[in-house]
Amino acid sequence: MSAPAVQNSAAPRRAASRIDAALIGLVLGAVLLWFAPVGMGRYGTYVLSLWLVMSIGVMGLNLTLGYAGQTSLAQAAFMGLGAYTTAILTTKYGVNWYAAFALSGLLTFGVGLLLGFPALRVRTHYLAFVTLAFSTLIWLVLRNEQWLTGGVFGISNINRPNFFGIKLFGALEFHRFVVVVTLILSLKLWWLVRSPWGRAFTALRENPVRAASLGIDTRTYTLLAFAIGSAYGGFAGALYAPLVEFIDPSPFSLSQSLFLLLMVVAGGAGYLFGPFVGALLGVVLPEWLRFAGSLYLIIFATIVLALLVICPQGVSGLIERGWHALRRKTGGAR
Repeated sequence: MSAPAVQNSAAPRRAASRIDAALIGLVLGAVLLWFAPVGMGRYGTYVLSLWLVMSIGVMGLNLTLGYAGQTSLAQAAFMGLGAYTTAILTTKYGVNWYAAFALSGLLTFGVGLLLGFPALRVRTHYLAFVTLAFSTLIWLVLRNEQWLTGGVFGISNINRPNFFGIKLFGALEFHRFVVVVTLILSLKLWWLVRSPWGRAFTALRENPVRAASLGIDTRTYTLLAFAIGSAYGGFAGALYAPLVEFIDPSPFSLSQSLFLLLMVVAGGAGYLFGPFVGALLGVVLPEWLRFAGSLYLIIFATIVLALLVICPQGVSGLIERGWHALRRKTGGAR
């Protein structure tokens, strides 16, 4: 008679375990960001939106590098592919933004899948060189193929989408749209890293040989890590184009890929909230330091260097260590 009671009590526990603190944090964060721009002004709202867009791009790189352990220096190139695909389809061919958004994700997923093949043969810095070459190639195409991309003159007059008939032309309206898209993509990533796929990615990062001995198809998961991470870059680019309403090749150069890599490392590679923290350091912190005038870049670089020295696992790793230390101290007090 006791067995059914045990089963009945176990089911709610399993359900509750799926709703962890990270999920609650994502939802509460979205609610806060929905109301955050009130009274902030147009530029402040733009910076918040840009932070979220960059967070999506960093999420993809965090999946490829932080969870699956595959080095990539091409995330800005994927953002460029997504941004230009959306801009070309919406301005030149009149395609609906939502269709362009989906096509940008599909295109970058496919290209990321192809880029993942070298990762099956080379690793670490050799793989970084392959992605570096790809990033340079994409930038040259964006810059020189003027008939398609506008070259150095870029593409202007990129319209923002409507949402069920509501025009999102204003900064606040579009920011709230970005919040919704970011929440959806964050929840998908939250589910992914807790699924068997996410555990396979982590096993691939920790020890590919042991992962293969456990029956994990390392070839498939390596390709998927690149493809899904690249698709997140494409989605970020598809949001970036209507946010700035004008794009040119400069934001998608190799230096921007290195900057995105810095955001992953500084925020905490392999942590769900690491991309948000890293993008906060990379996008919002320089704006807060504007009061220092021409010295703000020196102060910014000093802060980032100090962070990397103090906490090589990123700010998220430092917070996790502090939380565990607090729990041990609390447990010891009891």
